[in-house]
Amino acid sequence: MLREKLNWTTQKSESTDAGHRGGTLCSSDEAAVMAVERRKRVVQRKHVGQPQWEEPMSQAKPFEINKHDVFNAWRQVKANRGAHGIDEQTITEYEGSLKDNLYKLWNRMSSGSYVPPAIRGVEIPKRDGKMRLLGIPTVSDRIAQTVVRNLFEKQVEPDFHPDSYAYRRGKSALDAVRVTRRRCWQYNWVLEFDIKGAFDNIDHELMLKAVRHHTNCPWTLLYIERWLKAPMLMTNGQTVARDKGTPQGGVISPLLFNLYMHYTFDHWMKSYYPDVPFVRYADDGLLHCRSEREVIVLQLAIGERFLNCHLELHPTKTNIVYLIHYSLDGLSGNISVSKAVPQKQRNGYEDSQNGSQTGYFIGSWDYCQRLNSRSRMT
Repeated sequence: MLREKLNWTTQKSESTDAGHRGGTLCSSDEAAVMAVERRKRVVQRKHVGQPQWEEPMSQAKPFEINKHDVFNAWRQVKANRGAHGIDEQTITEYEGSLKDNLYKLWNRMSSGSYVPPAIRGVEIPKRDGKMRLLGIPTVSDRIAQTVVRNLFEKQVEPDFHPDSYAYRRGKSALDAVRVTRRRCWQYNWVLEFDIKGAFDNIDHELMLKAVRHHTNCPWTLLYIERWLKAPMLMTNGQTVARDKGTPQGGVISPLLFNLYMHYTFDHWMKSYYPDVPFVRYADDGLLHCRSEREVIVLQLAIGERFLNCHLELHPTKTNIVYLIHYSLDGLSGNISVSKAVPQKQRNGYEDSQNGSQTGYFIGSWDYCQRLNSRSRMT
């Protein structure tokens, strides 16, 4: 009789907050999307005509993916906005059928049947006039990548080097610039490097080897491999297969790139050159050396290391820099000045007071300029 009296729907006056009853806290929006089932003293929430986020025991999924993780991933994707993928579905359109869309995504990911769609290839101009190729996933795929990223990030982040600054919580390009400026007063020689086409040349086998070193979660491994190999649909309608690289524009790509560079460079430096301080921001890096011989030997060693990992130093953006430190007497006391002079200009350097300015103040030379520009974009 009690069941007949209750219509099993939550009235407007009823609270969806389970915190005071010892249950799991969730927002009203989350409860509506996930169709949370409430028993005993809590009224069970139903939505007529829409599938429920509840699976019979006989239909248990091979992968245990928490529904709350999917919903939280959706909230992150919505907050970040972003462009549409190959299906041209916007964030607003996806939200129009949010419950059905999230259930479908969770169901496919939990069953192992989720196959990422092709990513949309978009070219944007770079500072040097060349074009950068981005790979834009669909809204649904960005949510799926966020679910995996959030889990995998917790497993790899503790192992990352403290002087790796890109795409990490609590770190920024300005932090890298600050550390670099301080160290430039302690070392006279600097090697700054850039990697040519870094994201586009990641080796998939080495990448997956690094992933397996940090996790044995079957669905994490499955979907990361599928994302690495997802094809790209170009603007001319051509679908391009991908056997290397991780697309810039993907949610999980920055984390995977950092992991790849951790073993390619950060961990390698710590093992073979522990006394050489460095900072790295994505594919840009800077190392501090004590002598010209040391910096030249290090450049050759890094170049060989990158080639062994299927990467290449950029020929024009990799430079050896000699730092000149001196003091000037000013009205307010001693003013410390540090100048950076590219190696090719070092022999012909003259003091700026004599009219020649071949050097750059620390904080204004190329590496710091790139970091500052990146910090404005993040």
